[in-house]
Amino acid sequence: VFYRRLFPHGAYGRWLGYGGVVKNYFQLREFSFTLRDDVYVRFQSFGSPQELERELQKTNPYKIDIGAVYSHRPNQHNTVHLGAFQPQEKELVFDIDMTDYDDVRTCCSSADICSKCWTLMTIAVRIIDRALVEDLGMKHRLWVYSGRRGVHCWVCDDAVRKWSPALRAATVEYLTLVKGGTETVKKVNLSEPIHPFIRRSVNVVEKYFETYALVGQDILGSPESWDKVLALIPEDIHREPLQAEFPKKRDSVQRWELLKGRMERTRRQAAAGKGTGCYADWEVMLQFCFPRLDINVSKGVGHLLKSPFSVHPKTG
Repeated sequence: VFYRRLFPHGAYGRWLGYGGVVKNYFQLREFSFTLRDDVYVRFQSFGSPQELERELQKTNPYKIDIGAVYSHRPNQHNTVHLGAFQPQEKELVFDIDMTDYDDVRTCCSSADICSKCWTLMTIAVRIIDRALVEDLGMKHRLWVYSGRRGVHCWVCDDAVRKWSPALRAATVEYLTLVKGGTETVKKVNLSEPIHPFIRRSVNVVEKYFETYALVGQDILGSPESWDKVLALIPEDIHREPLQAEFPKKRDSVQRWELLKGRMERTRRQAAAGKGTGCYADWEVMLQFCFPRLDINVSKGVGHLLKSPFSVHPKTG
Protein backbone atom coordinates (compact mmCIF):
# COMPACT_ATOMS: atom_id res chain seq x y z
CA VAL A 1 0.00 0.00 0.00
CA PHE A 2 2.75 2.45 0.93
CA TYR A 3 4.70 1.92 -2.29
CA ARG A 4 1.54 2.37 -4.36
CA ARG A 5 1.07 5.73 -2.66
CA LEU A 6 4.74 6.55 -3.32
CA PHE A 7 4.05 6.91 -7.05
CA PRO A 8 1.34 9.54 -7.49
CA HIS A 9 1.14 9.96 -11.27
CA GLY A 10 4.74 8.72 -11.63
CA ALA A 11 6.31 11.72 -9.84
CA TYR A 12 9.09 9.66 -8.20
CA GLY A 13 10.13 8.16 -11.54
CA ARG A 14 9.98 11.55 -13.28
CA TRP A 15 12.33 13.01 -10.69
CA LEU A 16 14.92 10.24 -10.98
CA GLY A 17 14.71 10.30 -14.78
CA TYR A 18 14.47 14.11 -14.92
CA GLY A 19 11.33 13.96 -17.00
CA GLY A 20 12.94 11.82 -19.69
CA VAL A 21 14.81 14.85 -21.06
CA VAL A 22 18.02 12.80 -21.14
CA LYS A 23 17.64 9.49 -22.94
CA ASN A 24 18.15 6.38 -20.79
CA TYR A 25 18.79 8.46 -17.66
CA PHE A 26 16.36 6.41 -15.59
CA GLN A 27 17.52 3.08 -17.04
CA LEU A 28 21.14 3.87 -16.10
CA ARG A 29 20.30 4.74 -12.49
CA GLU A 30 21.39 2.38 -9.71
CA PHE A 31 18.99 1.31 -6.98
CA SER A 32 19.82 -0.94 -4.07
CA PHE A 33 17.38 -2.79 -1.82
CA THR A 34 17.78 -3.92 1.77
CA LEU A 35 15.74 -7.09 2.25
CA ARG A 36 14.84 -9.21 5.26
CA ASP A 37 17.76 -10.16 7.57
CA ASP A 38 19.85 -7.24 6.23
CA VAL A 39 20.31 -8.83 2.81
CA TYR A 40 21.72 -5.99 0.67
CA VAL A 41 21.19 -6.09 -3.10
CA ARG A 42 23.13 -3.56 -5.19
CA PHE A 43 23.19 -2.65 -8.89
CA GLN A 44 19.45 -2.94 -9.47
CA SER A 45 18.19 -1.01 -12.49
CA PHE A 46 14.91 -0.79 -14.34
CA GLY A 47 13.70 0.01 -17.83
CA SER A 48 10.96 2.34 -16.63
CA PRO A 49 9.41 3.75 -13.44
CA GLN A 50 6.56 1.26 -13.91
CA GLU A 51 9.04 -1.64 -13.85
CA LEU A 52 10.58 -0.27 -10.64
CA GLU A 53 7.11 0.11 -9.15
CA ARG A 54 6.22 -3.52 -9.93
CA GLU A 55 9.54 -4.76 -8.49
CA LEU A 56 9.04 -2.78 -5.27
CA GLN A 57 5.59 -4.21 -4.77
CA LYS A 58 6.87 -7.72 -5.49
CA THR A 59 10.05 -7.54 -3.39
CA ASN A 60 8.74 -5.19 -0.67
CA PRO A 61 12.24 -4.08 0.42
CA TYR A 62 12.87 -2.88 3.96
CA LYS A 63 14.86 0.07 2.58
CA ILE A 64 15.65 1.63 -0.80
CA ASP A 65 18.92 3.42 -1.61
CA ILE A 66 19.55 5.55 -4.68
CA GLY A 67 22.90 5.63 -6.47
CA ALA A 68 24.49 7.20 -9.52
CA VAL A 69 23.63 7.25 -13.19
CA TYR A 70 26.19 4.87 -14.75
CA SER A 71 27.82 4.46 -18.14
CA HIS A 72 25.99 1.13 -18.58
CA ARG A 73 22.87 -0.37 -17.05
CA PRO A 74 23.78 -1.32 -13.47
CA ASN A 75 22.01 -4.70 -13.67
CA GLN A 76 24.36 -5.60 -16.55
CA HIS A 77 27.58 -4.45 -14.85
CA ASN A 78 29.01 -8.00 -14.77
CA THR A 79 28.86 -8.18 -18.58
CA VAL A 80 30.87 -4.99 -19.15
CA HIS A 81 34.66 -4.93 -19.63
CA LEU A 82 36.56 -4.23 -16.42
CA GLY A 83 36.92 -0.48 -15.85
CA ALA A 84 34.27 0.47 -18.42
CA PHE A 85 31.42 0.51 -15.89
CA GLN A 86 31.71 3.94 -14.22
CA PRO A 87 29.39 6.37 -12.40
CA GLN A 88 28.73 9.37 -14.65
CA GLU A 89 26.35 11.63 -12.75
CA LYS A 90 24.56 11.96 -9.45
CA GLU A 91 22.86 14.60 -7.37
CA LEU A 92 25.15 16.38 -4.91
CA VAL A 93 23.98 15.02 -1.56
CA PHE A 94 24.55 16.07 2.03
CA ASP A 95 24.01 13.85 5.05
CA ILE A 96 23.71 15.59 8.42
CA ASP A 97 23.59 13.11 11.28
CA MET A 98 22.74 13.93 14.89
CA THR A 99 25.30 11.39 16.11
CA ASP A 100 28.08 13.73 14.95
CA TYR A 101 26.93 16.27 17.56
CA ASP A 102 27.27 13.91 20.54
CA ASP A 103 30.13 15.96 21.99
CA VAL A 104 27.94 19.07 22.29
CA ARG A 105 24.44 17.77 23.19
CA THR A 106 23.55 16.66 26.69
CA CYS A 107 19.90 15.67 26.24
CA CYS A 108 20.48 12.64 23.97
CA SER A 109 23.22 10.57 22.38
CA SER A 110 23.74 8.11 19.55
CA ALA A 111 20.53 7.54 17.54
CA ASP A 112 18.27 9.12 20.19
CA ILE A 113 16.77 12.49 19.27
CA CYS A 114 14.36 14.89 20.99
CA SER A 115 12.78 18.24 20.21
CA LYS A 116 15.62 20.04 22.04
CA CYS A 117 18.46 18.62 19.96
CA TRP A 118 16.40 18.60 16.75
CA THR A 119 17.02 22.37 16.72
CA LEU A 120 20.52 21.48 15.48
CA MET A 121 18.95 20.11 12.29
CA THR A 122 16.90 23.29 11.85
CA ILE A 123 20.07 25.36 12.14
CA ALA A 124 21.91 23.08 9.70
CA VAL A 125 19.19 23.34 7.04
CA ARG A 126 19.02 27.13 7.32
CA ILE A 127 22.81 27.59 7.11
CA ILE A 128 23.47 25.08 4.32
CA ASP A 129 20.44 25.99 2.20
CA ARG A 130 21.23 29.72 2.32
CA ALA A 131 24.84 29.04 1.28
CA LEU A 132 23.83 26.70 -1.56
CA VAL A 133 21.51 29.32 -3.04
CA GLU A 134 23.21 32.64 -2.29
CA ASP A 135 26.89 31.67 -2.28
CA LEU A 136 27.00 28.81 -4.79
CA GLY A 137 24.08 29.64 -7.08
CA MET A 138 22.20 26.35 -6.77
CA LYS A 139 18.46 26.26 -7.39
CA HIS A 140 16.96 22.80 -7.04
CA ARG A 141 17.25 21.37 -3.52
CA LEU A 142 15.23 18.63 -1.86
CA TRP A 143 15.51 18.48 1.95
CA VAL A 144 14.14 15.34 3.62
CA TYR A 145 14.15 13.68 7.03
CA SER A 146 16.59 10.77 6.93
CA GLY A 147 14.07 8.54 8.72
CA ARG A 148 16.08 8.12 11.89
CA ARG A 149 18.53 10.71 13.24
CA GLY A 150 19.11 13.50 10.75
CA VAL A 151 18.41 15.15 7.41
CA HIS A 152 19.49 14.66 3.81
CA CYS A 153 19.76 17.25 1.06
CA TRP A 154 19.65 16.40 -2.66
CA VAL A 155 20.94 19.15 -4.98
CA CYS A 156 19.47 18.36 -8.38
CA ASP A 157 20.74 21.15 -10.69
CA ASP A 158 21.74 19.81 -14.10
CA ALA A 159 25.32 21.16 -14.00
CA VAL A 160 25.87 20.05 -10.39
CA ARG A 161 24.86 16.45 -11.16
CA LYS A 162 27.87 16.25 -13.50
CA TRP A 163 30.40 17.52 -10.93
CA SER A 164 33.60 15.58 -10.27
CA PRO A 165 34.47 14.21 -6.81
CA ALA A 166 37.00 17.06 -6.44
CA LEU A 167 34.34 19.74 -6.97
CA ARG A 168 31.99 17.99 -4.57
CA ALA A 169 34.72 17.74 -1.93
CA ALA A 170 35.58 21.43 -2.39
CA THR A 171 31.94 22.36 -1.76
CA VAL A 172 31.88 20.37 1.49
CA GLU A 173 35.17 21.99 2.50
CA TYR A 174 33.64 25.44 1.92
CA LEU A 175 30.67 24.47 4.11
CA THR A 176 32.83 23.04 6.93
CA LEU A 177 33.99 25.01 9.99
CA VAL A 178 34.03 22.36 12.74
CA LYS A 179 37.28 20.42 12.27
CA GLY A 180 39.05 17.78 14.34
CA GLY A 181 38.28 14.41 15.87
CA THR A 182 37.20 13.42 19.35
CA GLU A 183 40.61 14.30 20.81
CA THR A 184 40.45 17.88 19.50
CA VAL A 185 39.10 20.27 22.16
CA LYS A 186 38.82 23.45 20.09
CA LYS A 187 37.29 22.62 16.72
CA VAL A 188 36.52 26.11 15.36
CA ASN A 189 39.29 28.66 14.87
CA LEU A 190 38.46 32.07 13.37
CA SER A 191 40.83 34.78 12.24
CA GLU A 192 40.38 38.14 10.59
CA PRO A 193 39.20 38.99 8.04
CA ILE A 194 36.04 37.02 8.85
CA HIS A 195 34.57 35.49 5.69
CA PRO A 196 30.99 36.61 4.86
CA PHE A 197 29.84 32.96 4.98
CA ILE A 198 30.95 32.77 8.61
CA ARG A 199 29.25 36.06 9.53
CA ARG A 200 25.97 34.93 7.95
CA SER A 201 26.21 31.56 9.67
CA VAL A 202 26.70 33.26 13.05
CA ASN A 203 23.59 35.36 12.35
CA VAL A 204 21.58 32.15 11.89
CA VAL A 205 23.00 30.46 15.00
CA GLU A 206 22.35 33.54 17.17
CA LYS A 207 18.59 33.20 16.59
CA TYR A 208 18.57 29.76 18.23
CA PHE A 209 21.55 29.82 20.59
CA GLU A 210 19.88 31.01 23.78
CA THR A 211 16.89 28.64 23.54
CA TYR A 212 18.92 25.66 22.33
CA ALA A 213 22.30 25.92 24.08
CA LEU A 214 21.80 28.14 27.12
CA VAL A 215 18.33 27.00 28.20
CA GLY A 216 17.83 23.61 26.51
CA GLN A 217 21.35 22.21 26.99
CA ASP A 218 22.34 24.53 29.89
CA ILE A 219 25.95 24.62 28.67
CA LEU A 220 27.03 27.07 31.41
CA GLY A 221 24.85 25.64 34.16
CA SER A 222 27.53 24.12 36.40
CA PRO A 223 31.31 24.40 36.95
CA GLU A 224 31.78 21.10 35.13
CA SER A 225 29.89 22.28 32.06
CA TRP A 226 31.24 25.82 31.93
CA ASP A 227 34.81 24.53 32.20
CA LYS A 228 34.25 22.79 28.84
CA VAL A 229 33.19 26.10 27.29
CA LEU A 230 36.00 28.08 28.90
CA ALA A 231 38.50 25.58 27.47
CA LEU A 232 37.63 27.16 24.10
CA ILE A 233 38.47 30.69 25.32
CA PRO A 234 42.00 32.18 25.07
CA GLU A 235 43.66 31.56 28.42
CA ASP A 236 45.90 34.59 28.60
CA ILE A 237 43.44 37.44 29.18
CA HIS A 238 39.88 36.10 29.23
CA ARG A 239 39.58 32.68 30.84
CA GLU A 240 40.62 33.43 34.44
CA PRO A 241 38.43 36.54 34.88
CA LEU A 242 35.43 34.64 33.53
CA GLN A 243 36.09 31.70 35.87
CA ALA A 244 36.05 34.13 38.78
CA GLU A 245 32.86 35.88 37.67
CA PHE A 246 30.74 32.92 36.53
CA PRO A 247 29.79 31.68 40.07
CA LYS A 248 28.30 35.12 40.81
CA LYS A 249 25.84 34.84 37.92
CA ARG A 250 22.45 33.15 38.23
CA ASP A 251 22.31 30.92 35.14
CA SER A 252 23.70 30.07 31.69
CA VAL A 253 22.05 33.08 30.06
CA GLN A 254 23.68 35.57 32.44
CA ARG A 255 27.07 33.86 32.19
CA TRP A 256 26.89 33.94 28.40
CA GLU A 257 26.06 37.67 28.42
CA LEU A 258 29.18 38.24 30.51
CA LEU A 259 31.37 36.20 28.13
CA LYS A 260 29.83 37.73 25.01
CA GLY A 261 30.21 41.26 26.42
CA ARG A 262 33.95 40.78 26.97
CA MET A 263 34.46 39.55 23.40
CA GLU A 264 32.43 42.35 21.86
CA ARG A 265 34.47 44.86 23.84
CA THR A 266 37.72 43.48 22.38
CA ARG A 267 36.28 43.83 18.86
CA ARG A 268 35.24 47.44 19.47
CA GLN A 269 38.71 48.23 20.79
CA ALA A 270 40.31 46.53 17.79
CA ALA A 271 38.13 48.60 15.45
CA ALA A 272 39.46 51.70 17.22
CA GLY A 273 43.03 50.50 16.67
CA LYS A 274 43.57 49.28 20.23
CA GLY A 275 44.57 45.64 20.43
CA THR A 276 43.24 42.53 18.68
CA GLY A 277 39.62 41.51 18.50
CA CYS A 278 38.61 38.15 19.94
CA TYR A 279 35.90 36.00 18.37
CA ALA A 280 35.77 33.32 21.06
CA ASP A 281 32.00 33.78 21.52
CA TRP A 282 31.45 33.11 17.79
CA GLU A 283 33.76 30.08 17.96
CA VAL A 284 31.78 28.63 20.87
CA MET A 285 28.44 29.19 19.11
CA LEU A 286 29.72 27.56 15.92
CA GLN A 287 31.34 24.62 17.71
CA PHE A 288 28.07 23.88 19.50
CA CYS A 289 25.64 24.55 16.64
CA PHE A 290 27.29 24.63 13.20
CA PRO A 291 26.39 21.84 10.71
CA ARG A 292 28.62 18.77 10.65
CA LEU A 293 28.82 17.13 7.23
CA ASP A 294 30.09 13.70 6.22
CA ILE A 295 32.45 14.54 3.32
CA ASN A 296 32.53 10.95 2.03
CA VAL A 297 28.78 10.93 1.40
CA SER A 298 29.00 14.11 -0.67
CA LYS A 299 32.20 13.65 -2.68
CA GLY A 300 31.66 10.10 -3.97
CA VAL A 301 29.65 10.05 -7.21
CA GLY A 302 28.99 6.33 -6.69
CA HIS A 303 27.90 6.71 -3.07
CA LEU A 304 24.41 5.43 -2.25
CA LEU A 305 21.97 7.34 -0.05
CA LYS A 306 18.62 6.29 1.40
CA SER A 307 15.80 7.21 -0.92
CA PRO A 308 13.45 9.98 0.11
CA PHE A 309 10.06 8.55 1.10
CA SER A 310 11.56 5.13 1.84
CA VAL A 311 10.56 3.86 5.28
CA HIS A 312 13.53 3.50 7.65
CA PRO A 313 13.70 -0.14 8.84
CA LYS A 314 14.84 0.79 12.36
CA THR A 315 12.17 3.42 13.08
CA GLY A 316 9.30 2.73 10.70
